[in-house]
Amino acid sequence: MDATTMNPEGRAFSIKLWPPSQTTRLLLVERMANNLSTPSIFTRKYGSLSKEEARENAKQIEEVAFSTANQHYEKEPDGDGGSAVQLYAKECSKLILEVLKRGPITKVDGEEPTSKTFNEACETVFDISKGQRAFVEAEEAEELLRPLKEPGNSYTKICFSNRSFGLGAARVAEPILASLKDQLKEVDLSDFIAGRSEGEALEVMAIFSEALEGCVLKSLDLSNNALGEKGVRAFGALLKSQSSLEELYLMNDGISEEAARAVCELIPSTEKLRVLQFHNNMTGDEGALAISEVVKQSPMLEDFRCSSTRIGSDGGVALSEALQTFTNLKKLDLRDNMFGVEAGVALSKALAKHADLTEAYLSYLNLEDEGAVAIANVLKESASALEVLEMAGNDITAEAAPALAACIAAKQLITKLNLAENELRDEGAIQISKALEDGHAQLKEVDLSSNFMRRAGARCLARAVVHKPGLKLLNINGNFISDEGIDEVKSIFNEFPNVLGSLDENDPEGEDDNESGEGEDEGDELESKLKNLEIHQED
Repeated sequence: MDATTMNPEGRAFSIKLWPPSQTTRLLLVERMANNLSTPSIFTRKYGSLSKEEARENAKQIEEVAFSTANQHYEKEPDGDGGSAVQLYAKECSKLILEVLKRGPITKVDGEEPTSKTFNEACETVFDISKGQRAFVEAEEAEELLRPLKEPGNSYTKICFSNRSFGLGAARVAEPILASLKDQLKEVDLSDFIAGRSEGEALEVMAIFSEALEGCVLKSLDLSNNALGEKGVRAFGALLKSQSSLEELYLMNDGISEEAARAVCELIPSTEKLRVLQFHNNMTGDEGALAISEVVKQSPMLEDFRCSSTRIGSDGGVALSEALQTFTNLKKLDLRDNMFGVEAGVALSKALAKHADLTEAYLSYLNLEDEGAVAIANVLKESASALEVLEMAGNDITAEAAPALAACIAAKQLITKLNLAENELRDEGAIQISKALEDGHAQLKEVDLSSNFMRRAGARCLARAVVHKPGLKLLNINGNFISDEGIDEVKSIFNEFPNVLGSLDENDPEGEDDNESGEGEDEGDELESKLKNLEIHQED
């Protein structure tokens, strides 16, 4: 969550928690140095360090922990940085303990100490992904990978992303990677063959696969490599040796029906899998059947992403049925598929199983009113800690608004609500507004853009959310709000103009009143009729 403070008007506003300031980082170094050099339960057990040695180790600990946390933050740039801060602290604590267990470096007969420095003994992440994308050939690979050859290094994670390895570079890497098999826990080979011919790319993948075969990995990222079935099978040796994976990323990999089957065939066990991401592939219905089998065998799954994968109704039903076989989901992203109503109803049954769901990304699934209502009714009764609900672009009309409103009213921890590109019109918008009026103190973003909304709906929504303490954005662009309505909404947000999103795509003329059946006067009348609307929710 964001840290909050109060401005002179008494309004709370958000503060980014990451990255920490240089002053904060220096203070942390001092605190860790003190922990390493002064008596404590741990230093009594393992021995304390001299002040000079403690400070040097503290600086190196902070650098490693910052790098690890920053990489985590860059993967989720829309967050407030809270999880990065937690990881930063966790890594610092872990590395302090490693240094204490190693013990102080002592001199023998007046000689300089021969013990390993902290960077050699405790650094865990080896990352060459920074900077511009570049080709890597044999000579440069020798230099780049030199730290991995240092005796006794403790690297547990390698990231070769954003560097394109040629055949010569792969052959340099092969024995180096093979020597690290017993210590590697995380391997990121995303986007590491860009610009190579298919033949060379497949050979490079096979070399890396065989070199890493037998590693007991927790995390494997093979994204952005245009794998297809050939690429998946090129990694066959590595995949077949993995029985303890907790995270698997295969995004933007050309995962077709055949490639999905290959994934299902090659991975021996996914019983420990917590994260599975298949974003932006060409999986289709048949491929979804194979992915469904992987999901069924993953009882610990918490984060499942299968967005933009060309999955239709049959595949959607199959995935939904697979999601009913376990109960641990916290994050579900199925955006931009062609599920339709039948798969939407099947999905609602699956969601009933996942009481701990916090993020549901269900936009552009062709749910229509029936599918949307089924999902809303289920979420209202479950997922008590839901923070994100996205159902944009689903052809949802005002007919579904009562169910949506009841669901939203029950989700008091919600931070982001996205119902853009539907057809809620004023009637639906007003009902959603009523649902948001009370509570919802965590609300940060509301998007009802492109919903055929006029002045009455915009006004009601603006009034409902303007005083939410953490609100960062109300997006009602792309609607049919009159010039007078725009002025009214801006007046409501007069004290917080940066919170109101752009209105440059609003069409004040809108539909012809006779077509819409809802002019400005009728909109005002509608708001009046709905003024005392109650959103019913069960305890």
